[in-house]
Amino acid sequence: MKTAKTSPDEPTLRESLRVLEGERSIPREMLLEALEAALISAYKRNYGSEANVVINMDRDTGEYKIYHRRAVVENVEDPKIEISQKEAGRKYEPGDYYDEEVTPKSFGRIAAQTAKQVIVQRIREAERDTIFNEYSQKLHDIVNGTVQRYEQRNMYVDLGRTEALLPLSEQVPRENYRINDRINAFVLDVRKTNKGPQIILSRAAEGLVQRLLEREVPEINDNIVEIMAIAREPGSRSKVAVHSHRLEVDAVGACLGPKSSRIAAVSDELRGEKIDIIRWSPDPVTFINNALAPAKVLGVELFEDEGVGLVTVPDYQLSLAIGREGQNVRLAARLTGWRLDITSESEAEETRARYLAEREERARVAEPEAVEEETAEQGVATTEIDPELIRKLEEFKRTMFEQSRSQEQGEE
Repeated sequence: MKTAKTSPDEPTLRESLRVLEGERSIPREMLLEALEAALISAYKRNYGSEANVVINMDRDTGEYKIYHRRAVVENVEDPKIEISQKEAGRKYEPGDYYDEEVTPKSFGRIAAQTAKQVIVQRIREAERDTIFNEYSQKLHDIVNGTVQRYEQRNMYVDLGRTEALLPLSEQVPRENYRINDRINAFVLDVRKTNKGPQIILSRAAEGLVQRLLEREVPEINDNIVEIMAIAREPGSRSKVAVHSHRLEVDAVGACLGPKSSRIAAVSDELRGEKIDIIRWSPDPVTFINNALAPAKVLGVELFEDEGVGLVTVPDYQLSLAIGREGQNVRLAARLTGWRLDITSESEAEETRARYLAEREERARVAEPEAVEEETAEQGVATTEIDPELIRKLEEFKRTMFEQSRSQEQGEE
């Protein structure tokens, strides 16, 4: 085997690897694997694709040696992949491998260009994987970027190392961003594509409200206060149900902050969107009562089979409870998971009577079905009739028919 010589370009190579590792944030191992692939490709371009090549690379220093590997045989048929035992030396037996070092000087200009292309491609792939892994860890979190451009009303945001998409469906109609404006957005999804990772952002997701609250309220990050549910109409209003795991900590007060400064900061980030902080309760009646704030609730009656909560409010509070275009009751229903029917105090009895009547009607309709099912479950024995009884019934019918016929003939 020939004595390996140190290539004069290795210090430059090591320095290049170090720079790439620092500037592109690409793991060193990925760069070394890319270099190995490039050297193999360059060697095969120079010596033919049939040649076997082995790369021996020091992972610490980046120094490498390239070997042309051939099998030791008695009779050589293909000198590119085989070598005779006589030429290899006495210490080699047929079946062994003979590695001959190929110095970089033997690489031509085309081979060097091939190596460069492979390295660039591998670096590009490594960057894509790095970006995908980085933003996969930021999934359902907030990122900051700059509005880059609009295409078909979809917004593209520059995140620094990559570009993200804020589709029209995830934008808030009342929000207007211009080119080069800074924007905070919620990472809705991260996908792998042929052109690299695609990052989908959202300004309309309920998760954006949650992350902003977590950022402003230390008690949420410390797991003292927990966000139990969020209902949102982007750009207009949100309701957030919170619960404290410590009796001495007021969940609503913690989220509002001193002089409502914390909730004001969240509202400002959402371009003035109103946020109602609701005290969560395991009791559905209490939770519904709280969710309809600021309206005053006189009573809540649950119709569990229908999934309906009948809410009674004072006559003068009816419009407040329903909200503009039904927004307040709509958000409260989504927050609590109950379909809410708001009725005024003067119409409460009538509405309740209607629900009870509908319930009785459903029970009446369902009763015959239940009887039929019960009869069917009893089996054939309960439906079979004694054959002797059938014979007597037939004989009785025949007798009655003959008597009726005789009577009609006598009258004539």
